[in-house]
Amino acid sequence: RWTAYETSRDGKAPLAPPASSGAGGPEIAVDPGEAYQEILGFGGALTESSAWVLAQLPPARRAEVLRRYFDPVDGLGYTLARTHVNSCDFSLHMWELDPVPGDYDLHGFSLEPMRRWLLPLLHDAQAAAGGQGRLRLLASPWSPPSWMKTNGAMDRGGKLRPEYAPSWAAYYVRFVEEMEREGLPVWALTVQNEPEAAQRWESCEYSPEEERDFVRDHLGPALERAGLARVKLLGWDHNRDRLEARAAAMLGDCATARYLWGLGVHWYVSDDFAASARVHAAHPEKHLLFTEGTVEGARIGLWENAERYAHQIMGDLSNFVEGWIDWNVVLDQRGGPNHVGNFCDAPVIVDTRTKEVHYGPSFHAIAHFSRFVKPGARRIASRAAAGAPEAIAFRNPDGATAIVLLNATGRAADFTLRVGAEARPGRIPAHAIQTHVLRP
Repeated sequence: RWTAYETSRDGKAPLAPPASSGAGGPEIAVDPGEAYQEILGFGGALTESSAWVLAQLPPARRAEVLRRYFDPVDGLGYTLARTHVNSCDFSLHMWELDPVPGDYDLHGFSLEPMRRWLLPLLHDAQAAAGGQGRLRLLASPWSPPSWMKTNGAMDRGGKLRPEYAPSWAAYYVRFVEEMEREGLPVWALTVQNEPEAAQRWESCEYSPEEERDFVRDHLGPALERAGLARVKLLGWDHNRDRLEARAAAMLGDCATARYLWGLGVHWYVSDDFAASARVHAAHPEKHLLFTEGTVEGARIGLWENAERYAHQIMGDLSNFVEGWIDWNVVLDQRGGPNHVGNFCDAPVIVDTRTKEVHYGPSFHAIAHFSRFVKPGARRIASRAAAGAPEAIAFRNPDGATAIVLLNATGRAADFTLRVGAEARPGRIPAHAIQTHVLRP
């Protein structure tokens, strides 16, 4: 009834059976009767950069990467994906879906800039996940078109010009409608990627009150009038350190909150995972989704990146976050392309010179969650005694219990897993991740 899977820094095969069963030790007690939030699933970002990199591979190898990510049986089983409205830093260059200055009524709006690279990837990822309805697509703008902004540019921050707020709201509606015509339904939108950051790439700043007012007076009503109230709308989409302030402004205003499904959060700056739990306690009817995290600076393929992923996923899901979306699914050997040189790691790295595909440690770290924690699972209580590894537990829809352990220390750790009357001794090596599954 028990099966276990292990990936370690010094091990050879990822997700292999543990090398040692151990003799028992500090207890990790799991209580399936104490259940918390439902898990939506896991996913990654489908950016123009990822699309371009994958297009450099032979078709069969490209298809294999998508299968290993999205296939519900043989892959990571991704059910969430994020893409960008207009360009982002992980685009080949800056572009707008409507570049016509002063085009208040959006006569020049078109998905044409997405056709060469991005739309084929979105279609193929959807197919790899099992077709329409199996992949929930989240779309986020990094910036309105330059002509709608106070600084006249998509990069370096700036704000939305008030006279273009109705047009910008209509832009989201057009994007959703055009994507649906393409056979790519949009499950959710965020209002703005990182609204408190003036980046040297595409960015746009909103104070909490400005984002609140834009949702309340323009975006929410525009989606509702268009019959798109089914599209989930998330505010914030930025770091944990300011999550509560944004929640107070946006969710604390009833006229705005009625349009918001919840808030998105990123991992940069802060590891205060409990901020999500505090927002959940204040607004239990709203939802929390992790929408972006990556290891910056092109520190590519390091084991420590895998440990960071595991720790972050455990921290978020332990605090009422309902789903977890990684940043770029694939990048090249430099951690790009990126039109401003903002290189990052990705779970899959493709050497575009040799056509080699490298599945890095972070790919397998995510697999320890996404392959065994199914959509519709519920997080359940787990309490680790002193000296036990970091742990989190879930009850899947089929009744199976999945427990993920992380040992980021330099020493192996013995432990005992207890689920009700079932007990199992175990040992986790130094710098390792394990998933233990108890099937009914």
